[in-house]
Amino acid sequence: MSEPKRPFGLTLSPATAQQIADEALQTRREPAEGVALVVTPNIEHIARLRRTPALARAYGNAAVIVCDGWPVRRYATLCGWSVERVTGCDIAVALMGADTYAPWQRPFFVLDTAETERAVLDWAAKRGLAGRVGTIIPPFGFENDDALCRDMAAKIQAHGATLLIMAVGAPRSEIFVDRYRSLLPPCWAFCVGQAVKIALGLVQRAPSRWQAVGLEWLWRLRQEPRRLARRYVVSSVGFMLAVVEDRRRTAARVRV
Repeated sequence: MSEPKRPFGLTLSPATAQQIADEALQTRREPAEGVALVVTPNIEHIARLRRTPALARAYGNAAVIVCDGWPVRRYATLCGWSVERVTGCDIAVALMGADTYAPWQRPFFVLDTAETERAVLDWAAKRGLAGRVGTIIPPFGFENDDALCRDMAAKIQAHGATLLIMAVGAPRSEIFVDRYRSLLPPCWAFCVGQAVKIALGLVQRAPSRWQAVGLEWLWRLRQEPRRLARRYVVSSVGFMLAVVEDRRRTAARVRV
């Protein structure tokens, strides 16, 4: 039996959010193993892959790729993959909701605002991680400043991060981790964007009934119409174009 076609050239993981979180929480990476990048593609990410070579390289080097968006998961199913939808939010909740953390765990969060940082430090104190959690709030566009990125990587290295939680959105998170992985400590790196805010209760997630029918995007749009309306339109068009291109590549390979 032939292997299923890789959607958009990606090798997808069948693991659940809890399984991914458990492995990261229970398995300490060795220096020789380096960084294990975990990415959660939705339609916006797939659309960006078409025009952002640095993001495509990051995805190519990722250790774990799961289907975040419903359209991504459905297309993967069409390609013959038996995978479930696993969101960045699911992973963040599993990571940050653990009952206990091994003594060697040293999480580090790359965040967007001081409000989120305060919430993270409060979470750390309640979880018995006070003094073991590092944070930094880089300026917008930090991924384009080599000196700044190197300094940030040095701080993450000095902290001895075992879990690196990138909560500043795509493609900044993925590009930073991939481009500077040689300067980072051996760790699990999760690019989960706004999911940290949801896990902390700063942003309300869509009710389960909305999630069940694939309308979580509409819930978010209702909360932040100005920020998300244009993004969703552009991403939807880009995703459809990516699907068309992917189908054409598949047809070309079959003819050859």
